[in-house]
Amino acid sequence: MENVKVLTLVIFVASSVLSVESVGLKDLKACNFRAVYNFGDSNSDTGGGSAAFWIAGLPPGETFFGRPVGRASDGRLIIDFIAEHLGLPYLSPYLDSIGTSFRHGANFAIGGSTIRPQNESMSLNGVSPFSLDVQIVQFDNFKVRTGYFYERGKTGHCHNLPRPKDFSKALYVFDIGQNDVAAGLRKKNDTDFHASVPDIVDQLAKAVQNLYEHGARTFWIHNTGPIGCLPVSLHYHDIRPEELDEQGCLKAQNAYCMEFNKKLKDRVTKLRAELPHAALTYVDIYAAKYELIGNAKKQGFVDAADICCGFHEDEIQVYCGHKQNINGTEIYAGSCENPSDYISWDGVHYSEAANHWVAQRIINGSFSDPPLPIRHACHKL
Repeated sequence: MENVKVLTLVIFVASSVLSVESVGLKDLKACNFRAVYNFGDSNSDTGGGSAAFWIAGLPPGETFFGRPVGRASDGRLIIDFIAEHLGLPYLSPYLDSIGTSFRHGANFAIGGSTIRPQNESMSLNGVSPFSLDVQIVQFDNFKVRTGYFYERGKTGHCHNLPRPKDFSKALYVFDIGQNDVAAGLRKKNDTDFHASVPDIVDQLAKAVQNLYEHGARTFWIHNTGPIGCLPVSLHYHDIRPEELDEQGCLKAQNAYCMEFNKKLKDRVTKLRAELPHAALTYVDIYAAKYELIGNAKKQGFVDAADICCGFHEDEIQVYCGHKQNINGTEIYAGSCENPSDYISWDGVHYSEAANHWVAQRIINGSFSDPPLPIRHACHKL
C-alpha cells in the first residue's frame, strides 16, 4: 500500500495549477468549437439512459432544471458546464426523440456504460448494453445520415442537424471508464483486472482512431474519478481503519482507478504520435475530485461521505427517489434540504455544486496534459 501513497502524492504534484501563461501561450487564439460530441456513462448522461430504460423522475433535476431531465444529479453535470463555457446549448441525448436539437452536437453517453462490453446486464447490476463501441457506431450512423439530408438538399430536415463541415471543428469528449473499474472490483480478481486494463484502454484508443478517420481532430479525454471515495463504497462495506487513506477513502479501490488512469494516460501519449493531426488532451478528473474531497469543508461542503439523496440508516439502504417497505413502513428516499452543501448527490454521483467546482478547475487547464484551457484544446503543443 506504500505504492498507493506514493502515487497519490504524485497525483497531487501533477495537479498543481498550470495555465496558458505558464507554458508561454498567452496569445494563443481560442478555438471556435461549433459542436460537442460526448461519449460516456452516467457521469455525463444528459437523458439517454432515461430515454432508453426508464421514465425520469424527481428528485434528480430539482435544483437547476426544476423537473426530471434524466441526469444523475440534482442539476447540471460537468458536460453541461463545458457546453455553457463554450457558449453552446446543453447536449441533447442521441436517443431522445422529443424536443431535441443536434445543431451543436449530441450526447451518446448512457448511464451504466463501459468501454469494454461486459458479460452482464442492466437488470443484474446496472451495466448498460450501450458500451463505447456501440456509442461510436451510433455516432457513425448519425454523421452519415446527417450528410444524406444535406447532400440531397432536404433543408426541412436540417435545421436541427449539424452542418457536415462542423464535424471537423467539434470537440470530442470522452468521460467513460468508471464502470469498467467497478466491474473489475465486483469480480474481486486482481490478476484478471490487471490483465484487462491494457485492452480496455486500447478499446478507447480505437474509438478515438475511428473518429479521427472520420474527420475528428480535437479530443478531450477524462480519466476516471476515485471510486474508493464514493460514499456508496464506504456505506455498504465493513471497513477496517487500515483500509482507508488520509482522506477516508478505500485505498484498494482507488489503486484500481490509478492503475487504469496511468495506462490511459500512456495510451493517450501514444495516440499523439499515431494521429499526427489530432490534438488530444488528457484530463485528470481523479486529481480534481480527490482534491475537492480532501478539502470538502474548506470549500463550504459538508463531510464528503455524506449523501444528499437517499435513505441510509441502520444498515437500511434505499436509493435516491425510490420507495421501500421496511417492517410495514414505506420509506421514501428523498433529497436533503440544501443539495448545494453536499459533494455527493446519491452516493455514486456528484451534486451540481460539486460538478461545478470540478468543471471550473478542469476547464481552465489546471488538471490537463497539455495544460491548455478547453477553449484552446484544438492546439497541439
